[in-house]
Amino acid sequence: MKRVALTGGLLVTGLAVGIASVAVHSTWWGLPLAIAATATTAYALPGGWTRRAAFVLGWSAAVAALALPRPEGDFVIAGDVHGYALLGFGLVLLVAGLATLPPPRPGTPADTSSTTPTS
Repeated sequence: MKRVALTGGLLVTGLAVGIASVAVHSTWWGLPLAIAATATTAYALPGGWTRRAAFVLGWSAAVAALALPRPEGDFVIAGDVHGYALLGFGLVLLVAGLATLPPPRPGTPADTSSTTPTS
């Protein structure tokens, strides 16, 4: 139960930081602040699905949802240097967050390298 609460909390934290990043990215000080805060948080969290990956997935989901066109036809993330920099950083963050997941432990059901075929 504790792990589920931790994962949910970090997912919601990632969503909130992603929304805040989009809100301030268009100002001259906002984009560096958003990148620094997000990267520092992701770096400080230990790797794993319940920690770093949950935060990164929440952040990426918020930014991806806000990158879609609105019903009025406009965008929350503009097609300028700041907008593309935020989207590029989001892609790098997502790849880095998923690439740093620990490898599966030997003996888990996903590990089939140590099993011998029976015939």
